[in-house]
Amino acid sequence: MINSVADSPASAWVRRFAGLIPAGGRVLDLACGAGRHSRLLHAAGLDVLAVDRDTDSLAALAAQGIATLHLDLESGPQGFDWPFEAQSLAAVVVTNYLHRPLFPSMLNSLQAGGVLIYETFAVGNAAFGRPANPDFLLADAELLRQMQSNPGVGMHIVSYEQGYAAHPKPAMVQRICARRAASGSADDRL
Repeated sequence: MINSVADSPASAWVRRFAGLIPAGGRVLDLACGAGRHSRLLHAAGLDVLAVDRDTDSLAALAAQGIATLHLDLESGPQGFDWPFEAQSLAAVVVTNYLHRPLFPSMLNSLQAGGVLIYETFAVGNAAFGRPANPDFLLADAELLRQMQSNPGVGMHIVSYEQGYAAHPKPAMVQRICARRAASGSADDRL
């Protein structure tokens, strides 16, 4: 089926910044859904780990040779589950998903020079449909503030956008691409 979720094209934002991901490290596609970004990054020769709580989607990705992990990111004693070691990831890619407690751990798991590519819905999206619940919508400039959620991790903002997006469907969004600064690099701290 041409219009199925599995056939959805990768986000233009992710495609734009995927080339910044350091080669040789693991890339986490967080809350990967049907895996459009996992497939894109895997095809580019990157070591991808697709994470989601939907076992059917993960099985389809595993059949394509992509490493998968079944995980409910919103469980655990602290309100989230994050099994990834500090500085173990070359990149974290997240689209259309928001669970705020994960930000400090996501940033900490990036290796020096590692990249965060994040795109999701923002306040005002209710005018265009779902999601409309403020719990799932970023506040004004929230992605920028989240780059400071872990004081021990300096993030350099490569690019940031906030506002109306016409494609793939009308929505209010925020997008960020940020790189973890090398340890002790004051010039790269936000």
